[in-house]
Amino acid sequence: MTQSALHSHAHDGHVHGHSHAHGAHGHAHSHGPAAPHPAQPAPWSILRMPVTTRLGAALAASALLWLIVWLAMR
Repeated sequence: MTQSALHSHAHDGHVHGHSHAHGAHGHAHSHGPAAPHPAQPAPWSILRMPVTTRLGAALAASALLWLIVWLAMR
């Protein structure tokens, strides 16, 4: 356990210690208690898509939005 995960309390004149586990995973955290968790790798990224795929997705989204507008105006 890390220093931040172990602490003790004093109640009615006696002291006892206990730990606070972080769920079921069994590894110690390597960052401080106030630091955010490290970023997780994204399963996909729009920036890694080819330009033609991005343009196709943008055109499809635009067409879908215009279809919604057209249906709403009918």
